Amino acid sequence: MQRIAGWSIHAFTASGAFVGLLSLSAIYQHNFLFALWLMGAAIFIDAIDGMMARMINIRQAVPDIDGALLDNIVDFFNYTLVPCFFLLVTNLLPSPWKLICVMAITFASAYQFTQVDAKTSDHFFKGFPSYWNIAVFYLFFWQMSPMTNMVILLSLAVLSFIPIKYVYPSRLDYLTDNKYLRYGMAIITIFWGAATSGLLWIYPSSNHVLVAISVGYILLYIGISLYRTYAPLTGPVFAEE
Repeated sequence: MQRIAGWSIHAFTASGAFVGLLSLSAIYQHNFLFALWLMGAAIFIDAIDGMMARMINIRQAVPDIDGALLDNIVDFFNYTLVPCFFLLVTNLLPSPWKLICVMAITFASAYQFTQVDAKTSDHFFKGFPSYWNIAVFYLFFWQMSPMTNMVILLSLAVLSFIPIKYVYPSRLDYLTDNKYLRYGMAIITIFWGAATSGLLWIYPSSNHVLVAISVGYILLYIGISLYRTYAPLTGPVFAEE
C-alpha cells in the first residue's frame, strides 16, 4: 500500500506538467483567464505533493524514482516556461524588449533552480524563487504600462542572484520555533490563495478586501523573508528527508 501511495503521489506531481501543457494551449488561444486558472492549479499541485510525499516517506516507498528531480522538472516548466510564453503572447511587455526580458527570466531561473543550495538546509529558497506565474498574474491584474512591467520583472530576475532566503510556504520548520505561528503562516497562505482566486474570479472587476489580503500577504512574505535572512533561527540543521 505504501508503494501504491508513492506511485500515486509521483503521478500527481507529474500531472502538473500536463496542467502546464493545457496552460500553454489556453495562452495560444488567447484564453488568458483560463490559462491563469490552470497556472493556479499547477501551484496547488506543487503546494501539496511534497507534504503528501513526506507523510508516507516516499523515498522508502519508491526508491527507484527521484521525486525531487521530477518536482524540479515540473516546476521549471510551470513556474518559468509557461509564464514566459504568457509574456510573449500578451501585451504585458513592450514589443521590442519581449525576447530580451524573457531571456533574462529563463537564464535567472536556470541559475536559481540549479544552485546546490537552491533550497537551503533550513528549508528556505535562496534567491527569488522563480514565482513568475504569480508575478504575471499581478501584472495582468494591475494592468500597468509594459515598461513598468519589464522593470519589475528584470528586478525580480536580478533578485534571483542575491542570496536572500525566501520563505518556503510548505516547509516552515525554521520560520519560527513557535508552532502556532507556523500554523498561522500556513493559514494566512491559504487565505492568500483564496483571495487571489477570488480576484481572478471577479476579473475585470475588483474588490478592495481581496486586494488587501492578496497584496498584504505578499508584503508579509517579503518582510518575513528579509527578517529570517538576517536573523535566522539557531540550532541543529534539519536533515533533508
